Amino acid sequence: MIRASRSVPVFVLILALAVMLGACSRDKAESKAPPATPAVPVAVAPVEQKAMPLQLQAIGTVEALSVVSVRAQVGGELTKVHFQEGQDVKKGELLFTIDPRSFEAAVAQAQATLAKDTGLVQQARAALQRDQARVLQTRAALARDQAQARTAEAEAKRYAELYKRELISLEQSEQFHTTAESLAATVRADEADVTSAEETVRADEAAIKAAEQTVRGDEAMVDNAKIQLGYTKITSPIDGRTGSLMLHEGNVVRAGGTSDSTLVVINQIQPVYVSFTVPQQQLPAIRRYMAEGPLEVRATPAGDTQPQRGTVTFVDNVVDAATGTIRLKATFPNSDRRLWPGQFANVDLVLSTEPDAIVVPAQAVQSGQGNSTFVFVVRDDSTVETRRITVKRTQGNETVVGDGLKAGEKVVTDGMPRLVAGAKVEIRTPGQEGGRTGGGRRPGPAPDASGKAPARAQP
Repeated sequence: MIRASRSVPVFVLILALAVMLGACSRDKAESKAPPATPAVPVAVAPVEQKAMPLQLQAIGTVEALSVVSVRAQVGGELTKVHFQEGQDVKKGELLFTIDPRSFEAAVAQAQATLAKDTGLVQQARAALQRDQARVLQTRAALARDQAQARTAEAEAKRYAELYKRELISLEQSEQFHTTAESLAATVRADEADVTSAEETVRADEAAIKAAEQTVRGDEAMVDNAKIQLGYTKITSPIDGRTGSLMLHEGNVVRAGGTSDSTLVVINQIQPVYVSFTVPQQQLPAIRRYMAEGPLEVRATPAGDTQPQRGTVTFVDNVVDAATGTIRLKATFPNSDRRLWPGQFANVDLVLSTEPDAIVVPAQAVQSGQGNSTFVFVVRDDSTVETRRITVKRTQGNETVVGDGLKAGEKVVTDGMPRLVAGAKVEIRTPGQEGGRTGGGRRPGPAPDASGKAPARAQP
């Protein structure tokens, strides 16, 4: 009986040990079962189909359409400034007044000289008329005496014949001969008077011409004096905006030579230029597209977000050999004056527009093996697939895809480092934190110079 009672506890211990070993084996089997994979939080963006410009990007400088340094053309005291610094002025608007008194006196003197010489011209013309009348008188006397001389000569010849026939006396014949010679001498004197009178007329005509030339010189002097007087009022040559005032009222203005005084600088800023350079390799394409029509330029000034629109109006005639670039200028209306001379601006030169381009955010594009590119596409079951794509170009924050995507699909733009093909994803809404799995979302890789982010997963 005693042996039987000792064997019972041993059996119970063995049975308990077996139960414990079975329980331990079940716990180990349960611990080896794989846990459920959590969804990866990601940000997505839709694939868009839209018009996408083909453009070149550059840094440009705003230039005034016209820059005028206003200088005085006559010297003197600056008596009045008619504008405020930085004021907009119109063409022809009065800017400065220089003391005009000495120039007014010069005008009065020139006008007096002109009046005096004009009187001399009138006197010369009166003398000419008098001498022309004398010429007429001497010519009339000459004609009368010539007629009498011819008659006397005929009488002298006739009486000489009568004397030869001894029909009259010698005294009578010589009397007629003497009369004829006297009249011939009178004719010669009349001819001399006519010649003298005509020479006097020619001298009077020359005197009139000289006097008239003097008058024209006097008129020029009057005009010049008036011009000099007009220079005492300085007006704006263009529409524009004034800069800092160089000389104030009371200063003496100098004019001429290298010491002339610049009074103010006016910049025309409506319209305005934006000057920029592009690589010389782009020149053939620019010329080809310009032949088809005006090229649009978008300029975004520093510190601004709204681009201004203009057109290319100038292509330089030489390539800069030092930099291998060529300079272009675009003209902008600048109606709201967002572009200011000297300001830097980001320039986008639009060569053409692709109407139905497939576009994704640049950060969605990943680099794969062999220079391939791919994106993570989110399927309807909230899993992702890696899809190879062909990239046409990257402009700013957008990439134009040539092949591999369709409009309306969703691509992952953030959270790619934790993704593999077939992974389950959870799409984050804007403002939602992605750190619910693993204590915070790891930042994605920074994009390179081309705008593409380096890949963390390979297809």
